[in-house]
Amino acid sequence: MGAGLNARPDPATPPPPPSSPASPPATREEYLRAWSRLHGDSDTGGIVGWWLGGAYRVARPLARIGAGPDAVTLLGLAVALAVPGVAALAGAGSGGWLLLAAALAAVSGVMDNLDGAVALLTGRASARGFVLDSACDRLADAAYGVALWCAGAPGPLAVAGVAVAWLHEYVRARAAVAGMPDVGVVTVSERPTRVLVTVMFLLGAGLFPASAGRWATAGAAAATVVGGAGLVQLAVTVRRRLG
Repeated sequence: MGAGLNARPDPATPPPPPSSPASPPATREEYLRAWSRLHGDSDTGGIVGWWLGGAYRVARPLARIGAGPDAVTLLGLAVALAVPGVAALAGAGSGGWLLLAAALAAVSGVMDNLDGAVALLTGRASARGFVLDSACDRLADAAYGVALWCAGAPGPLAVAGVAVAWLHEYVRARAAVAGMPDVGVVTVSERPTRVLVTVMFLLGAGLFPASAGRWATAGAAAATVVGGAGLVQLAVTVRRRLG
Protein backbone atom coordinates (compact mmCIF):
# COMPACT_ATOMS: atom_id res chain seq x y z
CA MET A 1 0.00 0.00 0.00
CA GLY A 2 1.00 3.65 0.01
CA ALA A 3 2.88 5.74 -2.44
CA GLY A 4 5.03 2.84 -3.42
CA LEU A 5 7.83 3.50 -0.98
CA ASN A 6 8.38 0.79 1.54
CA ALA A 7 11.14 -0.45 3.83
CA ARG A 8 10.52 -4.05 2.79
CA PRO A 9 10.61 -6.00 -0.44
CA ASP A 10 6.90 -6.19 -1.21
CA PRO A 11 6.62 -6.92 -4.93
CA ALA A 12 5.78 -3.75 -6.83
CA THR A 13 6.26 -1.65 -3.71
CA PRO A 14 9.77 -0.12 -3.56
CA PRO A 15 11.53 1.03 -0.39
CA PRO A 16 12.42 4.67 0.16
CA PRO A 17 15.15 5.35 -2.38
CA PRO A 18 17.93 7.91 -2.17
CA SER A 19 16.22 9.56 -5.10
CA SER A 20 13.28 8.73 -7.34
CA PRO A 21 13.84 7.74 -10.96
CA ALA A 22 14.58 10.73 -13.19
CA SER A 23 11.50 9.99 -15.28
CA PRO A 24 8.62 7.55 -14.87
CA PRO A 25 9.20 4.17 -16.59
CA ALA A 26 7.29 3.84 -19.86
CA THR A 27 7.63 0.12 -20.56
CA ARG A 28 7.48 -3.07 -18.52
CA GLU A 29 11.23 -3.53 -18.85
CA GLU A 30 11.90 0.02 -17.63
CA TYR A 31 9.51 -0.56 -14.74
CA LEU A 32 11.33 -3.75 -13.74
CA ARG A 33 14.68 -1.97 -13.90
CA ALA A 34 13.37 0.93 -11.79
CA TRP A 35 11.92 -1.49 -9.23
CA SER A 36 15.21 -3.39 -9.09
CA ARG A 37 17.23 -0.20 -8.53
CA LEU A 38 14.97 0.84 -5.67
CA HIS A 39 15.38 -2.60 -4.11
CA GLY A 40 19.17 -2.68 -4.09
CA ASP A 41 19.42 -4.26 -7.57
CA SER A 42 17.20 -7.18 -6.58
CA ASP A 43 16.56 -9.90 -9.16
CA THR A 44 13.33 -9.50 -11.14
CA GLY A 45 13.32 -12.92 -12.74
CA GLY A 46 11.02 -15.87 -12.13
CA ILE A 47 7.93 -15.44 -9.99
CA VAL A 48 9.01 -11.97 -8.88
CA GLY A 49 9.07 -10.78 -12.48
CA TRP A 50 5.70 -12.41 -13.12
CA TRP A 51 4.22 -10.71 -10.05
CA LEU A 52 5.71 -7.33 -10.94
CA GLY A 53 4.56 -7.65 -14.54
CA GLY A 54 1.00 -8.23 -13.38
CA ALA A 55 1.12 -5.17 -11.13
CA TYR A 56 2.51 -3.12 -14.01
CA ARG A 57 -0.32 -4.14 -16.35
CA VAL A 58 -3.04 -3.30 -13.82
CA ALA A 59 -1.39 -0.07 -12.68
CA ARG A 60 -0.93 1.42 -16.15
CA PRO A 61 -4.61 2.35 -16.64
CA LEU A 62 -4.71 3.85 -13.14
CA ALA A 63 -1.63 5.93 -13.90
CA ARG A 64 -3.18 7.13 -17.16
CA ILE A 65 -6.29 8.47 -15.44
CA GLY A 66 -4.18 10.26 -12.83
CA ALA A 67 -4.88 8.01 -9.83
CA GLY A 68 -2.67 8.91 -6.90
CA PRO A 69 -0.69 6.23 -5.04
CA ASP A 70 -1.91 7.51 -1.66
CA ALA A 71 -5.52 7.06 -2.77
CA VAL A 72 -4.75 3.49 -3.82
CA THR A 73 -3.10 2.90 -0.45
CA LEU A 74 -6.09 4.13 1.52
CA LEU A 75 -8.56 2.22 -0.63
CA GLY A 76 -6.52 -0.95 -0.08
CA LEU A 77 -6.58 -0.34 3.66
CA ALA A 78 -10.35 0.12 3.61
CA VAL A 79 -10.72 -3.23 1.84
CA ALA A 80 -8.35 -4.92 4.32
CA LEU A 81 -10.26 -3.53 7.32
CA ALA A 82 -13.48 -4.92 5.86
CA VAL A 83 -12.09 -8.48 5.95
CA PRO A 84 -12.59 -9.11 9.71
CA GLY A 85 -15.97 -7.38 9.66
CA VAL A 86 -17.20 -9.71 6.94
CA ALA A 87 -15.64 -12.77 8.60
CA ALA A 88 -17.47 -11.91 11.82
CA LEU A 89 -20.79 -12.21 9.98
CA ALA A 90 -20.25 -15.90 9.27
CA GLY A 91 -22.72 -18.05 11.13
CA ALA A 92 -22.36 -21.70 12.14
CA GLY A 93 -22.44 -23.97 9.10
CA SER A 94 -22.48 -21.06 6.63
CA GLY A 95 -19.33 -20.32 4.71
CA GLY A 96 -20.55 -17.64 2.32
CA TRP A 97 -19.30 -14.74 4.42
CA LEU A 98 -15.91 -16.41 4.88
CA LEU A 99 -15.58 -16.86 1.14
CA LEU A 100 -16.32 -13.17 0.71
CA ALA A 101 -13.75 -12.35 3.41
CA ALA A 102 -11.16 -14.44 1.53
CA ALA A 103 -11.98 -12.58 -1.70
CA LEU A 104 -11.62 -9.21 0.03
CA ALA A 105 -8.28 -10.25 1.50
CA ALA A 106 -7.09 -11.17 -2.00
CA VAL A 107 -8.25 -7.81 -3.37
CA SER A 108 -6.47 -5.98 -0.55
CA GLY A 109 -3.29 -7.86 -1.45
CA VAL A 110 -3.58 -6.75 -5.05
CA MET A 111 -4.15 -3.16 -3.92
CA ASP A 112 -1.06 -3.47 -1.73
CA ASN A 113 1.03 -3.99 -4.85
CA LEU A 114 -0.71 -1.46 -7.06
CA ASP A 115 0.16 1.64 -5.09
CA GLY A 116 3.89 1.08 -5.54
CA ALA A 117 3.46 0.47 -9.25
CA VAL A 118 1.32 3.61 -9.60
CA ALA A 119 3.91 5.63 -7.70
CA LEU A 120 6.67 4.52 -10.07
CA LEU A 121 4.61 4.94 -13.23
CA THR A 122 3.50 8.45 -12.28
CA GLY A 123 6.79 9.58 -10.75
CA ARG A 124 4.98 10.40 -7.51
CA ALA A 125 6.99 8.32 -5.03
CA SER A 126 7.52 10.23 -1.79
CA ALA A 127 8.78 9.86 1.76
CA ARG A 128 5.32 10.79 3.03
CA GLY A 129 3.83 8.00 0.94
CA PHE A 130 6.36 5.58 2.40
CA VAL A 131 5.23 6.41 5.95
CA LEU A 132 1.56 6.12 5.00
CA ASP A 133 2.21 2.84 3.23
CA SER A 134 4.03 1.32 6.19
CA ALA A 135 1.33 2.35 8.68
CA CYS A 136 -1.46 0.99 6.48
CA ASP A 137 0.38 -2.29 5.98
CA ARG A 138 0.66 -2.82 9.71
CA LEU A 139 -3.07 -2.14 10.13
CA ALA A 140 -3.80 -4.60 7.33
CA ASP A 141 -1.62 -7.26 9.00
CA ALA A 142 -3.66 -6.78 12.18
CA ALA A 143 -6.92 -7.01 10.23
CA TYR A 144 -5.91 -10.38 8.79
CA GLY A 145 -5.19 -11.72 12.28
CA VAL A 146 -8.53 -10.47 13.56
CA ALA A 147 -10.28 -12.08 10.59
CA LEU A 148 -8.78 -15.48 11.43
CA TRP A 149 -9.85 -14.99 15.04
CA CYS A 150 -13.39 -14.14 13.90
CA ALA A 151 -13.37 -17.32 11.82
CA GLY A 152 -12.52 -19.41 14.90
CA ALA A 153 -8.79 -19.22 15.59
CA PRO A 154 -7.74 -18.90 19.26
CA GLY A 155 -7.10 -15.29 20.21
CA PRO A 156 -3.54 -15.78 21.52
CA LEU A 157 -2.51 -17.61 18.35
CA ALA A 158 -3.99 -14.92 16.13
CA VAL A 159 -2.17 -12.26 18.17
CA ALA A 160 1.09 -14.20 17.85
CA GLY A 161 0.78 -14.24 14.06
CA VAL A 162 0.30 -10.47 13.96
CA ALA A 163 3.08 -9.89 16.48
CA VAL A 164 5.75 -11.73 14.50
CA ALA A 165 4.70 -9.88 11.34
CA TRP A 166 5.04 -6.53 13.10
CA LEU A 167 8.37 -7.53 14.69
CA HIS A 168 9.68 -8.63 11.28
CA GLU A 169 9.02 -5.16 9.88
CA TYR A 170 10.27 -3.38 12.99
CA VAL A 171 13.62 -5.21 12.90
CA ARG A 172 14.10 -4.37 9.22
CA ALA A 173 13.20 -0.72 9.78
CA ARG A 174 15.60 -0.38 12.72
CA ALA A 175 18.34 -2.13 10.76
CA ALA A 176 17.87 0.43 7.99
CA VAL A 177 18.24 3.25 10.53
CA ALA A 178 21.36 1.53 11.89
CA GLY A 179 22.97 1.55 8.47
CA MET A 180 21.80 -1.48 6.47
CA PRO A 181 21.54 0.06 2.99
CA ASP A 182 18.91 -2.27 1.51
CA VAL A 183 16.22 -4.79 2.51
CA GLY A 184 18.82 -7.30 3.59
CA VAL A 185 17.04 -10.48 2.55
CA VAL A 186 13.71 -11.46 1.02
CA THR A 187 12.34 -13.74 3.74
CA VAL A 188 9.65 -16.39 3.62
CA SER A 189 7.24 -14.11 5.46
CA GLU A 190 7.01 -10.97 3.36
CA ARG A 191 3.68 -9.21 2.81
CA PRO A 192 2.55 -11.35 -0.16
CA THR A 193 3.02 -14.48 1.96
CA ARG A 194 0.89 -13.03 4.77
CA VAL A 195 -1.86 -12.18 2.33
CA LEU A 196 -1.68 -15.61 0.73
CA VAL A 197 -1.89 -17.40 4.09
CA THR A 198 -4.94 -15.36 5.07
CA VAL A 199 -6.68 -15.95 1.74
CA MET A 200 -5.94 -19.69 1.67
CA PHE A 201 -7.21 -20.47 5.15
CA LEU A 202 -10.24 -18.20 5.00
CA LEU A 203 -11.07 -19.86 1.70
CA GLY A 204 -10.75 -23.28 3.31
CA ALA A 205 -12.95 -22.16 6.19
CA GLY A 206 -15.55 -20.92 3.74
CA LEU A 207 -15.51 -24.05 1.61
CA PHE A 208 -15.71 -26.33 4.66
CA PRO A 209 -17.75 -24.32 7.18
CA ALA A 210 -18.28 -27.28 9.49
CA SER A 211 -14.54 -27.18 10.24
CA ALA A 212 -14.06 -23.43 9.87
CA GLY A 213 -12.50 -23.14 13.31
CA ARG A 214 -9.85 -25.72 12.48
CA TRP A 215 -9.03 -23.97 9.20
CA ALA A 216 -8.75 -20.61 10.96
CA THR A 217 -6.57 -22.11 13.69
CA ALA A 218 -4.30 -23.67 11.10
CA GLY A 219 -4.11 -20.30 9.33
CA ALA A 220 -3.09 -18.48 12.50
CA ALA A 221 -0.55 -21.20 13.27
CA ALA A 222 0.87 -20.97 9.75
CA ALA A 223 1.14 -17.19 10.04
CA THR A 224 3.01 -17.58 13.34
CA VAL A 225 5.39 -20.31 12.18
CA VAL A 226 6.18 -18.77 8.80
CA GLY A 227 6.48 -15.35 10.41
CA GLY A 228 8.89 -16.72 13.00
CA ALA A 229 10.99 -18.36 10.29
CA GLY A 230 11.14 -15.11 8.35
CA LEU A 231 12.12 -13.22 11.49
CA VAL A 232 15.01 -15.62 12.09
CA GLN A 233 16.14 -15.22 8.47
CA LEU A 234 16.10 -11.47 8.82
CA ALA A 235 17.85 -11.48 12.21
CA VAL A 236 20.70 -13.62 10.85
CA THR A 237 21.12 -11.28 7.88
CA VAL A 238 21.03 -8.16 10.03
CA ARG A 239 23.66 -9.59 12.36
CA ARG A 240 25.88 -10.48 9.42
CA ARG A 241 25.43 -7.12 7.69
CA LEU A 242 25.75 -4.89 10.74
CA GLY A 243 28.23 -6.93 12.74
